[in-house]
Parts: sequence; structure tokens; C-alpha cells
Amino acid sequence: MNTFFRYIKCSYDGLINLMALIAALMLVWLMVAIVVSVLIRNIGFQPSAWFFLSTEYSIYYLTLLGTPWLIRMKGQVHIELLTSLLSPLLLQIVSRTVAILATLICIVLAWKGLDLMMVNIERQDYDVRAFFVPKWVLTVVFPISFTAMAIEFSRFIFGKDIIHSGEAGINE
Repeated sequence: MNTFFRYIKCSYDGLINLMALIAALMLVWLMVAIVVSVLIRNIGFQPSAWFFLSTEYSIYYLTLLGTPWLIRMKGQVHIELLTSLLSPLLLQIVSRTVAILATLICIVLAWKGLDLMMVNIERQDYDVRAFFVPKWVLTVVFPISFTAMAIEFSRFIFGKDIIHSGEAGINE
């Protein structure tokens, strides 16, 4: 049984890292596509609608795919001014309460995202702009990413580590 849970943990960690890698590659694609699009415009041509559409989708996907990894690395934005004034016990309580709320919100969003994806599949909805893209291709990332975010936030509820450091200032 222990080997099974280790396999599940390794698979899940691999999924989070793969999602972060895809998000990073999309960020690189955004840079390349914008530079190429500007170059094409500057030489007097019109870039393909595919450039615009792919950058729009990349912004959307990289945000959702990269966030679980960002949560794991404690890269989410939070205000340290208040938490730096708290006692260690109160900091634990506040930090775990924030993690509970964030987990619950992510669970609701994952559920709603799954519902939206199922509706898109059932209705056979398409995003009709430059190309016909099935909407489920866009919404499939909701349940996956928000479930992973809920898992990552729940680690701060049940684990030894907490979200907030309790230190004010830049920790870099």
C-alpha cells in the first residue's frame, strides 16, 4: 500500500511539474509570437489571426496551468504587513484559515468548471473566431487546475508548513 501512495504522489508531482513546464513554454511562445507579430506589421503585412488567437489562449492556459506549481512554491500574492505582526500561534491559525478558505473556493471552482466543461461537450459548443475550437478544449483546464490548486492549498492545512512566513519585507 505504501508503494501505491508513493506512486500516486510521484505521478501527481509529475503532473504539477508538467503543467508548470507547459505554462513556461506558453510564456516563451507569447514572447516569440508578439515579437514576430510586430515584425510582420512593421514590414507592412498583416499577421495571421492564428497569432492573436494562440496568444489569447496561451495567456489563459498559462495562468491556470502554472498556478498549482506557484502555490506549491508559495508564490501566491499575500500581504505580509499584517502577518508579520502576529504571534506564532495566531499566525498558524490565520494561515491555516486562509488555506481552508482557498481550498474550499478551489473545490467549488473545480466543480463548476467540470459542470461547464460537461455542458460544452453536451451542447457541442464552439469558440468561433479565427477557427472553430470546441469550447471543452478551453474549459477542460478548469477542473484539472482548480483541483490541483485545492490539493496544493490543502497541504498547507494538514502539513507542517504554512502559507505565510510571518516576516515582512522581500524574502528573495
